[in-house]
Amino acid sequence: MQRAMAEGRVTSRELVQESLTRIALYEDQLNAVITVNRRALDEAAERDRERAAGRLRGPLHGIPIALKDNIHTTDMPTTGGALAFAGLVPPYEATVTRHLRDAGAVLLAKTQMTELANWVTVGMPPNYNSLTGYGFNPYDPRRDPRVATRDGRPALPTGGSSSGIGTAVSFWAANVGTETSGSILSPSNQTMLVGIKPTVGRISRYGIIPISADQDTAGPMARSVADAAVLLGVLEGAAPDPNDPATGACGRPPAGDYTQFLDRGALEGARIGIPRAFFYDRVTPPGAAEPRPTTPARGVPGSVEGRGGLTPGQREAMEEAIAILKREGATIVDPADIPSVVDPERDRNFLAWSICSGVENARGRDRDCSIVFKYGMKRDFGAWLASLGHAAPVRTLAELRRWNLDHHGAGTLKYGQQNLDVSDEIDLGRDRRRYEADRRKDLLVGGAHGIDEALGTDRLDALLFPGSTGAALAARPGYPTVIVPFALVPTAPTPPFPAGFDARPAPFGVSFTGTACSEPRLLALAYAFEQATRRRVPPALFP
Repeated sequence: MQRAMAEGRVTSRELVQESLTRIALYEDQLNAVITVNRRALDEAAERDRERAAGRLRGPLHGIPIALKDNIHTTDMPTTGGALAFAGLVPPYEATVTRHLRDAGAVLLAKTQMTELANWVTVGMPPNYNSLTGYGFNPYDPRRDPRVATRDGRPALPTGGSSSGIGTAVSFWAANVGTETSGSILSPSNQTMLVGIKPTVGRISRYGIIPISADQDTAGPMARSVADAAVLLGVLEGAAPDPNDPATGACGRPPAGDYTQFLDRGALEGARIGIPRAFFYDRVTPPGAAEPRPTTPARGVPGSVEGRGGLTPGQREAMEEAIAILKREGATIVDPADIPSVVDPERDRNFLAWSICSGVENARGRDRDCSIVFKYGMKRDFGAWLASLGHAAPVRTLAELRRWNLDHHGAGTLKYGQQNLDVSDEIDLGRDRRRYEADRRKDLLVGGAHGIDEALGTDRLDALLFPGSTGAALAARPGYPTVIVPFALVPTAPTPPFPAGFDARPAPFGVSFTGTACSEPRLLALAYAFEQATRRRVPPALFP
């Protein structure tokens, strides 16, 4: 797009008009948008005048970009998908919003998202919120016909809590998502996009509706590694953000340009690990409560329940991906299991240490799970509400819960609010010691005894995960991942679709994960793989 504008073959205003036309044609089938910027054409025309005068703001000058609707904008509402925040225009912009404007982007729209980044309740479908309903996957935009789940949700999940729907069908050039645990990688996987989940702290979180500052981050979602790399540099900005003390943890590349790391030959000599246990093959974690019959599993001593693994279609795709990596000159270490996944000691096993959520993990029933999200929501969401001042529709998490109860008839509680309830039980003073202990354990099983130990043992450049399956592991220590589109695999839900419903295949990507601040190396590997495969297929139903 930049080349075309530089050569005079298209203007920013024409690009934005094309985007708006596509939204008008297809939005009713997809529900990819919460808000469209009414001034987008005017802003694009202004970027064109600046270009004509020789003033280019940055690498996104005149490019239409969308933002997840939990990222503050002062010219469009920021709702988080919650009815309570309908029409909320915050009193300040997010740092990433300012960086995008400074780089010349035209902020075209706010995207669909799972309500409050999927920390409202348990069982809410991805990309559903009480404000605008369900988002639909452009690779199969039909509704789920199964009796147990026939509530209007899509047959092919979109992933969440961010949305890749609009980028997949070219409503805009790329979009900015956010992730606490899988919310960039999951929708990127499900809509055949490149997603970058950065190291926590590389990108400012100031002005983004939070779950927990321990794991929250923004990141790019795009149709190519090159586009995502450009967007990553813009989002990071030129210097640490004084409003977010976590920024500055990673060194910034010269001129903030991540495209310098895009090396077609990067796989030659690279050491890539295959974490077979759980992520590829079923395992039996220690201390499972009840024996269940399973397929043959790579067992952990003393365990009884099989978990994880791939479908036949996913397994075939990953074996092909591994073969391509070998062909491109990579050294494959197989297996390179995650130590905390195969550790027989329950206190050191990642699979035995989930995130506390829902009424099953309410106070008094949350001993064997991490309270980091519950604690973070009470701490950080409350601080965010306070930052809104008089613009805040509610002042506390308790007030939001009451508001939802009072407006049940308007659809606030279709799936309940269990996660809001259990978060509000937290006492920030009394529970702090428990929170700190749980945070240390998260860092242990995800980082030191997890990804870092796996990388160090075999001197690996990266770990290769199927789809977005490694997201939750890397999220605990805040480590980066780049996912690349790769395949379309048979859709095999449980329970199956009824006879006569011909399910279309689902997108499926491969993820390169590394340690903190390893984005340059991961981008090099992801780019080389992308160029060797070029497997992204646009949604055929939305030409």
